[in-house]
Amino acid sequence: MIIRDIENAMIARLKKGKGSMAANVCSYGGELDGEPGEVARALPAIWVTFGGIQNTKNANIGKRKYEVVGRFVMIVGEYSVRSEEASQHGGANFHKVGTYRMVGAVRRLLSGQDLAEFGLKVDFLMPGRVRSLFNTHLEHQALSVFACEFDTKWFETALENGKYPFDGPSAFHPDSILTAIAVKPAPMIRPG
Repeated sequence: MIIRDIENAMIARLKKGKGSMAANVCSYGGELDGEPGEVARALPAIWVTFGGIQNTKNANIGKRKYEVVGRFVMIVGEYSVRSEEASQHGGANFHKVGTYRMVGAVRRLLSGQDLAEFGLKVDFLMPGRVRSLFNTHLEHQALSVFACEFDTKWFETALENGKYPFDGPSAFHPDSILTAIAVKPAPMIRPG
């Protein structure tokens, strides 16, 4: 649930701070895989997605607490009916921000934030790579899309060796993730 909570906090922070930069700020759900017209209609947009766990290491002697490094990716996209340069740099109309300014705004809003305002206990967001996903023409529109990466750290606690989750834990207990999806241990097989 920490991954979902971090993603939602990033979306909330971007929505609050973005001004009129992007009409859509939400979790990425394959929007760039649609028909060209649908993609262009969704822009300008900022999509947030989990990029994976980059590293996990022991955080105590008992090997039950782990420091986890997770990566989140902000996908920013803009289009222009004029040119690729306008989709990147922005246009004469102030509504055409351009992906370069969107990248700068996303990094300004998220870099160094610990998301404590959303009740999270994670390390400060560390800005990472920014890379072009594509700059291309679709039909009569130039599209520019970039990915901005951010890493953060949090702690996870493992079950004791050989133990199973509690039945009926509170919603805030780490075992609640397992009981919420009705995971039950397999029956023990006794040697014959």
